[in-house]
Amino acid sequence: FWGFFTGFDSDNSSGDFSEANHKVSEMLDLDPHQSSRTGKHNGETEIQENGIKRHRTSLPAPMFSRSDFSVWSILKKCIGLELSKITMPIVFNEPLSFLQRITEYMEHIYLINKACSQADHLERMQAVAAFAVSAVASQWERTGKPFNPLLGETYELTREDLGFRFISEQVSHHPPISAFYSEGLNKDFIFHGSIYPKLKFWGKSIEAEPRGTITLELLKHNEAYTWTNPTCCVHNVIIGKLWLEQYGTVEIINHSTGDKCVLNFKPCGLFGKELHRVEGYIQDKNRKKLCVIYGKWTECLWSTDPTTYETYKKNERRGGEQKKSKPSEDVIKSENDEADDMPEVQDTVQFIPGSKLLWRINCRPPNSSQMYNFTSFAVSLNELEKGMEAILAPTDCRLRPDIRNMENGNMDVASKEKERLEEKQRAARKERAKDEVEWHTRWFHQGTNPYTGTSDWLYSGGYFDRNFSDCPDIY
Repeated sequence: FWGFFTGFDSDNSSGDFSEANHKVSEMLDLDPHQSSRTGKHNGETEIQENGIKRHRTSLPAPMFSRSDFSVWSILKKCIGLELSKITMPIVFNEPLSFLQRITEYMEHIYLINKACSQADHLERMQAVAAFAVSAVASQWERTGKPFNPLLGETYELTREDLGFRFISEQVSHHPPISAFYSEGLNKDFIFHGSIYPKLKFWGKSIEAEPRGTITLELLKHNEAYTWTNPTCCVHNVIIGKLWLEQYGTVEIINHSTGDKCVLNFKPCGLFGKELHRVEGYIQDKNRKKLCVIYGKWTECLWSTDPTTYETYKKNERRGGEQKKSKPSEDVIKSENDEADDMPEVQDTVQFIPGSKLLWRINCRPPNSSQMYNFTSFAVSLNELEKGMEAILAPTDCRLRPDIRNMENGNMDVASKEKERLEEKQRAARKERAKDEVEWHTRWFHQGTNPYTGTSDWLYSGGYFDRNFSDCPDIY
C-alpha cells in the first residue's frame, strides 16, 4: 500500500503527532521480551548441504494489530497541510525502509535473465514487460507504510544465488528521491533509476504518482528499455478496509529497436469488474502490433497473437458463450520448468486458448499474514547476518535502530528511536543551513538519462570498494 508514500515523516514536520507514537506500545500491549516467539531468527543463517546460503523464512516477531487505529484519525488533523509535512505514528509502518521496498523489484529477476537469454527481440520485450508488471506485484495486500529513508541512508543487497547486486541511496529529502542501481554478477544487465512520488490527498483516498525513470540495459544485446511505474491509489483511508489499486498507462520503450510495449493498468470501475486488470500490446517501430498482453498485476500475465485476441473479444461482445478455459498442465509445466519460483497459483484471469504464460506471482509463505503480508523475498531483506555489520556502510538500513526494534517487536523503543532519528535529521539540516553547507550525495549524482534525455540520478560507482570513511553519521 504505502510503497510510494515516502513524503511522510518529514524533517520539516512540527512533530505535532509524535505523541501518538508513545501511546502505541501501551495500546498494543506488546511485550518486548517476546521477540523470539516464532523461533530463533536473530540474524543467524543456515547453510544448506549444497553450500547455498538459506535465508530466513520468518521475522523475529509477528506483526501487531492495527484494528484500533485509523489513518483518518491522523489525516483529519492535517487538512490544508502538505502531506510531506505529516509525521505518521509507527503503528502504520512495516519494518522495512522504502529503499528495501525498492529492492523488491529484484524478486522476479529470473525475468531479466530470461530476457538476456532470448535471441528474438519480441521474446525479450515480453520478458521485460512481465518484469515491469512483477515489480508492483509485491504491494498486493501490503497495508504497512515503509519507513521513510533518512537523507544519506543506503541499502545494499548481494544475492549470489540470484546473480545480482543492488545499491540504493536517499539522495534528497525534499522532495523525497530514492536512487538505485543494480547489476548482474555475470555482467549481463544493468538496472537503475530513481523514484520521487507526487502525492495527492482526495479525502477518501491517497494517490501517488511515482515519477522517475526506470532503465534496464541488456548488455549482451546492446539494448536499453525505459518506463515509469503506474499510479498507486489507497482507498478507504477514512473508514473501511484499506485496499489499493494501480492504474494508468505504462510505456516500455526499446531504444535500440524502436519496439514499444503499452500496458494499461485499469482502474477498478464502478462494480470492480476491472480490478487489478492489465491489458496491452507490443508494437514494432512501424506501429504494427506484434502481440497482445493481458492478465492481472496481482496474479499473472499472458501473451497471445493479436488476431486470436480480437476474435476472442468479438465473440465476447456478441454474447457468445466463452468456455472457462484453463491453461493445460503441459503449458504450466513448461513455463515452470523455465523458472522454479513460478509456482502453480489458482488465478481468476480468463484464459484465452493458445496464450503463453509470461509471469505468475510467487506464492507467499504460509505465515505471511502475520508478517505484514511480506513475500519470502521481503522477509529476508532486513536480515542482519553474522559478520555483516563489519562490512556494511554505516548508513545501511539494516543498522537503523527504529526498524530493527520494530522487527523484533519492541514497539515502544522503535517509536522513541524513530522520533530521535527525525530530530537528529532536523538538527543536522538546521546546522547545514546555518553554516551555508550544501548536502552532497555519496554514491549517486544528478545527470541526464542517456536514453530519454530527461533528468535522472546516476550511479557514481565505487560503493563495492567499501571505502566508507566519509559516510555521514545519520543513526
